[in-house]
Amino acid sequence: MDFTSFPYSTLMVQGTTSDAGKSTLVAALCRLLKRRGMRVAPFKPQNMALNSAVTVDGGEIGRAQALQALAAGVAAHSDMNPVLLKPSSDIGAQVIIHGKVHADMDARDYHRYKTTAMAAVLESHARLLRQFDCIVVEGAGSPAEINLRDRDIANMGFAEVVDCPVILVADIDRGGVFAHIVGTLDCLSASECRRIVGFVINRFRGDLALLQPGIEWLEQRTGKPVLAVLPYLHGLFLDAEDAVQAMQVRQGRFRVVVPVLPRVSNHTDFDALRGHPQVDLQFIGPGQSIPAADLIVLPGSKNTCADLAWLIDQGWDEAIRRHVRYGGKLIGICGGFQMLGTDIADPYGVEGKHEVVTGLGLLDLRTELTREKTLQEASGRCEFADAAVKGYEIHMGQSQGAAMERPAFLVDGRGEGALSADGRILGTYLHGVFDHPEACRALLHWAGLSDAAPFDIGAAREASIERIADACEPLLQALIALKAESSPT
Repeated sequence: MDFTSFPYSTLMVQGTTSDAGKSTLVAALCRLLKRRGMRVAPFKPQNMALNSAVTVDGGEIGRAQALQALAAGVAAHSDMNPVLLKPSSDIGAQVIIHGKVHADMDARDYHRYKTTAMAAVLESHARLLRQFDCIVVEGAGSPAEINLRDRDIANMGFAEVVDCPVILVADIDRGGVFAHIVGTLDCLSASECRRIVGFVINRFRGDLALLQPGIEWLEQRTGKPVLAVLPYLHGLFLDAEDAVQAMQVRQGRFRVVVPVLPRVSNHTDFDALRGHPQVDLQFIGPGQSIPAADLIVLPGSKNTCADLAWLIDQGWDEAIRRHVRYGGKLIGICGGFQMLGTDIADPYGVEGKHEVVTGLGLLDLRTELTREKTLQEASGRCEFADAAVKGYEIHMGQSQGAAMERPAFLVDGRGEGALSADGRILGTYLHGVFDHPEACRALLHWAGLSDAAPFDIGAAREASIERIADACEPLLQALIALKAESSPT
């Protein structure tokens, strides 16, 4: 059988639930098609996520699509995720179109805007089709969410307009996998059901023979094949869409604590620490006390002022001050960096209110939130060590003050961030600072791990992509065979 070509110009992966494995499956298919010499690109019409990445064209897309682009061997572009929603509250979000901030909208306003958003989606899809042999599309959530079906642009609404086949993936580790699949089909229209070419059962562990009767029942009931049963793969290092992967920490001797804020953004900053063999990474949630630690890292936030108020309400501000007073090290990244200053001003109501809030006062700097978002990649050197650093900036604020006169890094010919005079507190706007092995080692050494070893998260990520691609090889074969069987002879 010839695998040098793929019989679909656009193929969509939808899930019976959130976190069913859509992102991983798209990344795996992108890598498999890349291996066969095809020009392939990932695509997600609409994404709701606070983990984002800077693109080659100076835009912003979901972190999962950047990972999928890496798997495909192409530069991440804003067309790969034309609509990105970054929640700023329970009912509102920043709407990003073609990589740039369009507006802040509540749920009802955005629902009315979806017709316009669909035009942006189709424009991006058409551009990608002109450049690539195949587009592998990721749906969002589940197509069976009845309340979201009107004007849908994320799942079947998109698939129907572009007339593409759909794979439906379900997570057996959750339980109820057959009910998830059958129930999803029951919520779809007849035309939507017809475009589903088969199912993928994900995260299976056990004896496949014991699952076979269920597969036979499902295929007989639905008239559609189970294209593949994918194994549960442990120890993967893949960028998460949103959920903090608190269960995947490594138990080293150097304790790093990350207070998880309600609107925490880009927590993928900590993936390298999660995988570092010398680090015990602990995410601390609401109602929990911050334990004794060698290093505390304040993460980024989509709503810095509100998250700062929440942090103080938890009593974490006093715990952080006590930690520094007793000699512990503290890093603030992006929104966490802004919180370390004396105050944060929001004169334009960027985060909803025209206000000035008092910061933690640990660094002598003041932040003003701005209408324009800074989106750029950056590289340079650490000012506190002989080590390279590389990262990216995504923020809507500018900081200035005496603390900035002692920068943490020198990037692109300018000072970046701040390092306190006593050397205990470091602030930066750079996301991904731990991803570079040299910078990771230097930061851990600065924080007190004298024998810190380098850890290459990039290599671990690449190895994970190869693992998921190998596991999905039977799926690719099944898709090609399915198309061959359905084609006229």
